[in-house]
Amino acid sequence: MPEYPSFDLTGQVALVTGAARGLGRAISLALANAGASVALGFRDIERPGDTSKVIDEMGPKALPLQMDTSRLDQVHRAIENVVEHFGRIDLLVNNAGIAPENLAESVNEKDFDQTLAVNLKGTFFASQYAARHMMRQKSGSIVNMSSQAGFAALPSESVYCMTKAGIAHLTKCLAVEWGRYGIRVNAVAPTFIRTPGTEPALSDPQFEAEVVERIAGLHRIGQPVEVAGAVVFLASPAASLITGHTLLIDGGWTAR
Repeated sequence: MPEYPSFDLTGQVALVTGAARGLGRAISLALANAGASVALGFRDIERPGDTSKVIDEMGPKALPLQMDTSRLDQVHRAIENVVEHFGRIDLLVNNAGIAPENLAESVNEKDFDQTLAVNLKGTFFASQYAARHMMRQKSGSIVNMSSQAGFAALPSESVYCMTKAGIAHLTKCLAVEWGRYGIRVNAVAPTFIRTPGTEPALSDPQFEAEVVERIAGLHRIGQPVEVAGAVVFLASPAASLITGHTLLIDGGWTAR
């Protein structure tokens, strides 16, 4: 064992889903900064943003991939492409997710099915496909994207909350099953983070004030890099004894 904790990911190969913007972009760049080569899963590869270009400029290799996580054929193909291109896969970050808002009594079947398809089904099968390669390597790390919504009820987001609670428990189940292969499975559970996805809601001053008030400890909106740092930690050798854990990054919201 090293004398000091290491956060270095040099030589590691990571795949991040939903990598085009927001948390996915920040996580991808942080992993590259730590030395990893990063495969980038895009729901629409024709609209990839600048993530791949920035990683290439940093030095580590980037691999853009078409990967709509509601399409299991694309999920499977993307993971196979990672292994074919880099020879291995060491880290999977299941970041892709959707959150259509609606009162519980008004939720329709289409939105229900799509939210589960992306948030739960996509996370499960991406983990399964990646773990099959990690099992042969006898090592690997998976970091899932839960949410404070999996631990605290948010009005008009019952289906989203349900999926994020499910991800937290799935994380425990996979950690217990796959630990014997040297695979660690953890999750992060952020509060409201200032991203393109949350900006429309946070542009309402009253709503933003309510959110800041609920973030009981720090009373501010989080930034993507603050989630990315936790993912790098959980993926790194510094977290080698941590598995089955969901790390809340909520500024104190759930401490109240």
